[in-house]
Order: sequence, then C-alpha cells, then structure tokens
Amino acid sequence: MRKFIETIKNIYKIEELRSRILTTLGFLLIYRLGCYVVIPGIDPLQLQNLGKQTAGGVMGLLDMFSGGAFHNASVFALGIMPYISASIVMQLLGIAIPYFQRMQKEGESGRKKINQITRYLTVIICTLQAPGYIANLKAQLPESAFVMHGSVFWFATVLILVTGTIFVMWLGEKITDKGIGNGISIIIMVGIIARLPFSITAEFVSRLEEQGGGLVMFLVEIVMLLVVIIGTIALVQATRKIPVQYAKRIVGNKQYGGVRQYIPLKVNAAGVMPIIFAQALMFIPIMLVGFSQSEALTGFAASIADYTGFWYNFLFGLLIILFTYFYTAIIINPTQMAEDMKKNGGFIPGIKPGRKTVEFLDSVMSKITLPGSIFLALVAILPAFAMIAGVNNQFAHFYGGTSLLILVGVVLDTLQQIESHLLMRHYDGLMKSGRIKGRTAGATAM
Repeated sequence: MRKFIETIKNIYKIEELRSRILTTLGFLLIYRLGCYVVIPGIDPLQLQNLGKQTAGGVMGLLDMFSGGAFHNASVFALGIMPYISASIVMQLLGIAIPYFQRMQKEGESGRKKINQITRYLTVIICTLQAPGYIANLKAQLPESAFVMHGSVFWFATVLILVTGTIFVMWLGEKITDKGIGNGISIIIMVGIIARLPFSITAEFVSRLEEQGGGLVMFLVEIVMLLVVIIGTIALVQATRKIPVQYAKRIVGNKQYGGVRQYIPLKVNAAGVMPIIFAQALMFIPIMLVGFSQSEALTGFAASIADYTGFWYNFLFGLLIILFTYFYTAIIINPTQMAEDMKKNGGFIPGIKPGRKTVEFLDSVMSKITLPGSIFLALVAILPAFAMIAGVNNQFAHFYGGTSLLILVGVVLDTLQQIESHLLMRHYDGLMKSGRIKGRTAGATAM
C-alpha cells in the first residue's frame, strides 16, 4: 500500500504526466456523459424494449463497445466502431493499391492524409449504418415514444448519429495527442468497464433467485473470473516477450564491439487490434439486416447472429488468426528491418544479408505469430462456453473474449506509458521488479 501511495505521489510530481492523465480523465468524462444524452425526439422513459434486445448475444456485445449508448438511444449510439471499420478498409487499401502504399511511406505527411481519408470514410460508414439503427428504434419502440415523425426525424437523427461518432473519434484522437495511451482503445475500454457493474449485479440477482446453492455458484463464478483475468494478464505478458532463441542470433554493429541485441519480433506483435478488427466485421451481418433480432433471422444469418453457436465462434476465431497475421505484416516489415541491419553493419550469423535475411525474418515471424494468433482466438471464444455453462449473457462477456483481452491489453499499454514517464524522470516504476511489457517497448540490448 505504501508503494502504491508513493507511486501516486511520484506521478503527481511530474507535471507533464499529471496533465496528460487529468486531460484523459476529462475527455473520458465527456464521453460517458454523452452516452446518456438521448437522441432528440425520443421519449427516454420508453426505452425498456431496446434494453431487453441488448441483453445478450451480438447486440449485447455491440452495446458493451458503446458503453451502453446503444440501448440508451444516445447521440453516441453508433460508438467508435464505424471508425474502426474505416481503419480496416484503409489498411486493406494500403496493401492492395499502390497509391496508398506510397502514402504510407511518406512519413508524417502521408499519415495525415491517410487519417483524413479515414475520417471521410467514417462519415460514409456512419451514414449507411444510421438508417439501420433508426429502423431498429422504430421496430422496438412504440409509436408514442417518438415526438418527431417523418423525414424530418430521419434526417435529423442520421445527422446526430454521424456527428456523435465523429465527436467520439475526435475525443479519441485528442486523448492520443494530449493524454495518455491510445485514445480509441481507451474509449472502447471505458465502455466495457462501464457495463461491468451492471453485469455483476444482473448475475448476482439471477443467482439469488435460484433455489439451492445460487449464492455459492456466484462466488465460484467470481473466483473463476479472477483466475481468468490473472491468467490472461500472464499470457498476454508472455506473448509480448521477444523470443530468446531468435533474439540471440542478431549481432549488433561491429563498431560497437559486436554487441548482441534482441531482434524486435514478438509472439503477439499485433496486440488487441486483431480482436477489435474481427469484432467490427462480425457486427456487419447484424447491421445489414437493420439490427434485427436473432429470432427473425434464418439460415446462415441466424447462425452468425448466435453468439454461442459454432459458426459464429468458428468464423470469429478464424478472422482473429487472419487479422493477427495481417496486422503483424503491416507493423513489421522484414525488408525494412534487413535494410536497417545492413546500413548499421548488423547481420544474422549464417544468413546472407539482403534477400536471404528478409526470407529468414519473414519465416521466423510467421512461425512465432501462429501460437500468438491461436491464443487470441481461444481466449476470444471463451465467453461462449461460459454462456453454455449457465452464466448470464452480459457477465459472460468478461470471461475472456473481446472485452477481457481489450481490457488487459489497453491497461498494460497505458501502464507501460506511465511507467516510461516515471523511469525517464528516475523514479521507481509501477512494479517492484521487472518492467511492464507494452507493445511500444523497444529492442533491448543484451
């Protein structure tokens, strides 16, 4: 406890870090308040049916990502997922189209152009999704819930929903620039955390209503949740470490005495982004049918909408594995690494510089990415097993899955940034021993 209080005091002493944390909390407060601002023209007292629709399944997961804004019919109802979808499209274009490939290599100016195009694409995606959300409101709420009607209501609501998503995107970018951590990821994380108290309360009430052993089962579920969280943290930390057997094969610049260095390859270099990308794509089938209830769907659409079904989890896991390889290929360029090694006089013993080095690095990256991607996929589908075991749908989302991986990943990355600020000012880190393993950690000399 004394160590914790001392760390808080050290954080407060660093003016820049204190300012960044307070700025982040301020932006997050604005976001959470906006999640309760109901769309004008809708009676907030008649939203019970919408809340029942989002009690579980994919719709419940969508509501979790928006921090409850979905079932509140909030101005932030579409959340940040349209921006995530736009980012996916832009990264795919960066691989397939030479124009965007050149833009990615232009440095800061290219990054600004890509961000601007991503914003425009987000507006387009929101404009397409907003009518589906309005159609869902019309289907779920009684006619008396709408104060406004006709084309005026449709136009105004679409405009509000698009503006709300753009504002959330702006908040995320400001958190990244002026706050601490990745703003978009933190907004998603806060939305997930906001649903945790309601999920625990719902599970507690449901267990109390059972006859015989209900409270004991609730305590067992809490213990299992803690075990899953601790295990996930340990595994995420482990998958972010640099594989020693490959790291020792890199030799540093000869003019520095041939010092051996770690090669910057990790088992899970992509972090939680494959989870976010895959989940964004899994929302598309529901959005295409206007946010329809799962009972109204048939055939393959019904199987995709079934959160505990085989096909949903199989497709979800497969997308995670594919996106892990895809995102790793984007952030780690073996050709660029080989060129940098050659320029600095570095080499891999037994491997010729140039094309052979590129092939070796690409082969190693493919091999070590596979277990990391499988680990992400397995953890992502754990909530389905919890639901089958009888856990409340809302509470089951925290037994692994997208929510837990995002929580663990974002918290570790944010703490790693805070620790970097502390160590840079010669204060003790957040841990008594060792360092927090974040995705931004650089190569370490041996």
